[in-house]
Amino acid sequence: MKNNIIKYFIAGSLLASFSCTSDFLDVDSRQDVDVADATTTYDPVMLVNGIYGEMTEWDYAFSWLGVTEIISDNADKGSSPTDGGSDKLILDNLEHTAATGSIDAMWTRFYKTIGRANQSIRYTENYGLTDQSYKNRLVGEAKFLRALHYFWLVRMFGDVPIQEIDNSESWVTRKPKADVYAYIEQDLLDAISLLPNKNQYPSADLGRATKGAAQGLLAKVYLYEEKWQKAYDMAGNVMSSGQYGLESDYAKIWRVAGENGVESLFEVQARGQSVAHGVQQYSQTQGARGTGGWGWGFNVPSQNLLNAFNAAGDNIRRDATIIFRGETLYDGRLVPNTVENPMYNEKAYSSANLGDADGDKNIRILRYGEILLIRAEAATHIGADAATPLNLVRTRVNLAPISSPTKEDVWKERRLELAFEHDRWFDIVRTGQGKAAMSANGKVFVVGKHELFPIPNNQIIQTPTIGQNPNW
Repeated sequence: MKNNIIKYFIAGSLLASFSCTSDFLDVDSRQDVDVADATTTYDPVMLVNGIYGEMTEWDYAFSWLGVTEIISDNADKGSSPTDGGSDKLILDNLEHTAATGSIDAMWTRFYKTIGRANQSIRYTENYGLTDQSYKNRLVGEAKFLRALHYFWLVRMFGDVPIQEIDNSESWVTRKPKADVYAYIEQDLLDAISLLPNKNQYPSADLGRATKGAAQGLLAKVYLYEEKWQKAYDMAGNVMSSGQYGLESDYAKIWRVAGENGVESLFEVQARGQSVAHGVQQYSQTQGARGTGGWGWGFNVPSQNLLNAFNAAGDNIRRDATIIFRGETLYDGRLVPNTVENPMYNEKAYSSANLGDADGDKNIRILRYGEILLIRAEAATHIGADAATPLNLVRTRVNLAPISSPTKEDVWKERRLELAFEHDRWFDIVRTGQGKAAMSANGKVFVVGKHELFPIPNNQIIQTPTIGQNPNW
């Protein structure tokens, strides 16, 4: 059967590379294993590295910005009024359809990455490795990355296919959301049992998936499933592990000194001694635009977000999150008044590489600050202590503690703490704030429709029986 998911699955056997401080990503730069390689025996780690490598591609920059941040009340399209950024203005206005390119791109890329994970797991299990610890670690890494991508898929689309490697029918049959979450949970439980702690990796492997990363992601998965006690307990496992803590300076998280630091559970690796690929155009697309600028100017902070920071008296996180036209940045760079937009995303700023297409900026996926907020939110539902974890986050940025926080207090904190970390849209959807939040931002959120993204038209054309989400 000809269909896109099969195409993405086959692509999973390809190898990729990108440059990074972590030596594990310095692999063969060829994208295809061709006929000349037919007699070559590949170490299983090369296929695992190819999964990580997939996450540096263009879609994880520009398309990902569109479907996570620009669509939300945190951000506006930015750039020039006449530059729609392909479909970014459409997403900003909540006018997206099943033909919207960024949605199709993420569906495609997620399944391609999952395909790589599937192939990696099968290859590693059948390779004949005698070092069981090493074998376990490679399988654990692949399962973590597979779970992460299924989590992103289920958040966006709800019911989705689960690719069983030897069952082609599974590639085009959507599973109920509950089944997808159960699959994610099992992958993460397996990863927790197989992966080492962060401090057990040698420096050359810094950035690989860890036990703590799997525990943290599972806590987040439980939060989305409203399994409050499990979310509370799993976040607690991360907190008691001794592997993580809060950076004392919030702004440091987004700088070179904060990459893979004490707060980092998992981030996409991009930095190398000389940039070869990095995360393709992630910083460039969000850099200041116009005379004296260094980028395309997309995904700019909204006035709505700025107002939220100011209303909370949250100057520290505001100034670490937003670049203001006319300010001098921490590295001494002046942002001239001639740049086009009044605000830009500072969390995407790369001091060394500025607007280079292949940048050096690690993308933070999961960090300890969020684990504390997961613990706090879950605590409000089970009658446990929400104040302690919440106030650790607030105290860091000199905000007064809240003695008896509500879930709404935690939601507000998540917005300010995690702005531009690709969660805001999904937070307002899962908490039922979508209509009110987007209305306050001047956008129309249609209840019963906008909670999910449409299955891409290209997929439905290839496999009509896969079906469409409600009201699309």
